[in-house]
Amino acid sequence: MRYTSLRDFLAKGKSALEKGPICLILVEDLVEVESTIRYHQLSGFRSVIVLAPDALDLPPALEDDVHRVDYVMASDGALETAVNTLIEAAPGRWFYYCYNAEYLFYPFCETRKIGEMLTFHTEERREAMLTYVVDAYADDLGRFPDAVSLDSTYVDKSGYYALSRTDPATGHPKDRQLDFYGGLRWRFEEHIPRERRKIDRIALFRARPGLRLRPDHTFNDEEYNTYACPWHNNLTAAIISFRTAKALKTNAGSTFDIPTFKWHNSVPFEWNSQQLLDLGLMEPGQWF
Repeated sequence: MRYTSLRDFLAKGKSALEKGPICLILVEDLVEVESTIRYHQLSGFRSVIVLAPDALDLPPALEDDVHRVDYVMASDGALETAVNTLIEAAPGRWFYYCYNAEYLFYPFCETRKIGEMLTFHTEERREAMLTYVVDAYADDLGRFPDAVSLDSTYVDKSGYYALSRTDPATGHPKDRQLDFYGGLRWRFEEHIPRERRKIDRIALFRARPGLRLRPDHTFNDEEYNTYACPWHNNLTAAIISFRTAKALKTNAGSTFDIPTFKWHNSVPFEWNSQQLLDLGLMEPGQWF
């Protein structure tokens, strides 16, 4: 079903928020929108909400199967506005958000649905989950000038690191919070604004009144921003994302400086969770 705005969706389509988990896909351009939708439908989300520009043309059967909301992602604060509006509308629901050409992986996702994983996470008294945004890129930019290919996908196997996240009020490190770096945002940092170089995102979270997403992909509740509870390691997930590669190759200020994204630490992505576990880009915690 299609809605003309977020207000229209909340007036006519609020039934989509009655059961979670809910997937929110933010469409910035027209690249791999269909594959992003279909992939997350197969993951077991109860509802898929697609915020997209008017130019997006989906097959009628697919558009009938999602909640399509006309939305302009190019406006200032578009991400936070959309997410925070839905938080207020659906307290208690689990949400996941991503952009087009991004694909969620969590431990054992080939055989277990997203609801099963979040049920376990909730039982561990966790209301948010850290995800690492793992940059993906095509192997041949001559064949794939926008750096996007689902059949010839590469990722970096190393070069990831974390730094303490400092509390500006005290100057001390925040408890169980780190800033994570790596991938294309690290290798081509001269083209990436400093505030956008992190690869951590709290992309899975449980809504509640007063919760607010901030522009840096963290929340106003500091416990939501932690990577684990105080007593043991928790589940984490990864988002395979072409977003950075796509931006670097479509931006006139960087495209001519990058003939290829491949380097000695590039490996073909096998599109399975075990590879990400082996690379240390996801944590199963106590879930086996």
